[in-house]
Amino acid sequence: MATTSSMFMYSLTIQPPTSVTQAILGQFAGTKEQQIVTASGSRLTIHRPDPTQGKVTPIFSQDVFGIIRTLAAFRLAGSNKDYIIIGSDSGRITIVEYVPAQNRFNRLHLETFGKSGIRRVIPGQYLAVDPKGRACLIASAEKNKLVYVLNRNAQAELTISSPLEAHKPSTLVFALVGLDVGYENPVFAVLEVDYTECDQDPTGEAFKEVEKSLVYYELDLGLNHVVRKWSDPVDRTASMLLQVPGGTDGPSGVLVCGLDNITYRHSNQDAFRVAIPRRRGITENPERKRCITAGVMHRMRGAFFFLLQSEDGDLFKVTLDMVEDDNGQTTGEVKKLKIKYFDTVPIASSLCILKSGFLFVASETGNHHFYQFEKLGDDDNETEFDSDAFPEDPTEPYTPVYFHPRPSENVNLVESIDSMNPQLDCKVANLTDDDAPQIYSICGSGARSSFRMLKHGLEVNDIVDSELPSVPAAVWTTKITRNDEYDAYIVLSFDNGTLVLSIGETVEEVTDTGFLSSASTLAVQQLGEDALIQVHPKGIRHIRADRRVNEWPVPQHRSIVAATTNERQVAVALSSGEIVYFEMDSDGSLAEYDEKREMSGTVTCLSLGEVPEGRVRSQFLAVGCDDSTVRILSLDPDSTLEN
Repeated sequence: MATTSSMFMYSLTIQPPTSVTQAILGQFAGTKEQQIVTASGSRLTIHRPDPTQGKVTPIFSQDVFGIIRTLAAFRLAGSNKDYIIIGSDSGRITIVEYVPAQNRFNRLHLETFGKSGIRRVIPGQYLAVDPKGRACLIASAEKNKLVYVLNRNAQAELTISSPLEAHKPSTLVFALVGLDVGYENPVFAVLEVDYTECDQDPTGEAFKEVEKSLVYYELDLGLNHVVRKWSDPVDRTASMLLQVPGGTDGPSGVLVCGLDNITYRHSNQDAFRVAIPRRRGITENPERKRCITAGVMHRMRGAFFFLLQSEDGDLFKVTLDMVEDDNGQTTGEVKKLKIKYFDTVPIASSLCILKSGFLFVASETGNHHFYQFEKLGDDDNETEFDSDAFPEDPTEPYTPVYFHPRPSENVNLVESIDSMNPQLDCKVANLTDDDAPQIYSICGSGARSSFRMLKHGLEVNDIVDSELPSVPAAVWTTKITRNDEYDAYIVLSFDNGTLVLSIGETVEEVTDTGFLSSASTLAVQQLGEDALIQVHPKGIRHIRADRRVNEWPVPQHRSIVAATTNERQVAVALSSGEIVYFEMDSDGSLAEYDEKREMSGTVTCLSLGEVPEGRVRSQFLAVGCDDSTVRILSLDPDSTLEN
């Protein structure tokens, strides 16, 4: 393209990506209902979970034309709506809100802090938010961290401050989370490695001795700057942090997840450590150590628990026991850390627990799953392991613990959401001889692999399934009045009768519609402003709005063999080869044309066009006969039923 051109191109994929890299939960519409927001490559999608039907429905999807690296939800104090912070490859931090009235995302802030692209020292790889919505920290894989203060102005609009730097050179970041400290100064916990000495040691000895540290960064809201508050060495294999509730709900602090162990850490508490249980079975290696790949914390009234997932897909329920005073009240001091096997689900990139009792699993490969909690695993026979049996020091030896995997008991799968990730191979072929070729692909990995066919067309949703007494010969849908937005009836014709179903919240049979149910139906039409007609072999029923029925019977020893209708005209063919034509009068009644038109053979089919806008009738009637002829008859008043 010439540099002087004012035209810029962008591309949209035919099939949007189905892989979910991250999912977050929140009340983004400002109501009590929770929504799920997912990131799929460059697409941001908001989904509505329906607890009554057990389904997850996408509401709106937006292409951001960049790579979404991190997502976080936050809420300002006193607000009832959650906002979304996006970390991307654009070198900017973005805050958006979902506007339900317009069904779209509205960008509130777009603050530039660095170059575009995914770079080691440009923030965007890690993102954490203070639980009270007062600040967020966005960090790069190395060196740079920026803190933004979030607030509202006099007009109750969301504001964002200039960035406050918390940089530390020669430092690698492995994980980042916001601490729950109530309304004290916001604190962020970071897993860091300082490689200064490794860089200057050519022998490699310094690398063997390097420590990984858990570091607290505190944002002083009064002085408006960030300080490094506390640092302590942790297990060198640690790779994940999870926030522990604080304030009145819990002791605050973090869970540090490493290879084969989970440790509770906080600046003013002792460390408590448990081993990750290993699988027991004839096909399992008892020496293989697991690590935690995904986790979620869920609060309930007066309690909380964690669901942590290992690389096998096993979910473990982790809880904290608190020290109680003489009155039985918790003191905020941790007594022990406990872990037990919960269930096994597909390996997830994100886990979300809804208040309505559902678990959303954004799978790494294959379909995403939506589960309903049957129970919380409190009354099962699974062995519970606690921190009393394991040393605090990660270098000390300990006895591994084991569990037997089993089919899911605590969660029940209610919906599987299609995902083709990863697509390993595909071929385009027309194996079904359709108009358009199909795409055949193999997707997934391991036991969750699948062979799929993609066809061109629109997806159809099954709303209601109803058993029918027999196979219907024909089916129609019809409105009751011309101005209705939706069809109200489904009319099914059988060999010996007609069934009328009403369309509403449910689909059910109705008998007071005026339709004749004892005969089969040849045609159904909404006529004029508010009338219906039913053509059956022995006549035409004209059903008025007040349920009065005018019946036109066929002449003796004859029956109707074919019919066609539009909103103002009706034409029927009799078994004698005659065509009878009707047109609607100004008073809404059906008027029969005086003369019948005899055809040379038996009529097999008829067709009327729609009434053109601004006219009162369609001008032509097409007639097909069994002598392999099609005749076009005029419906003009001066030459009715003439060739």
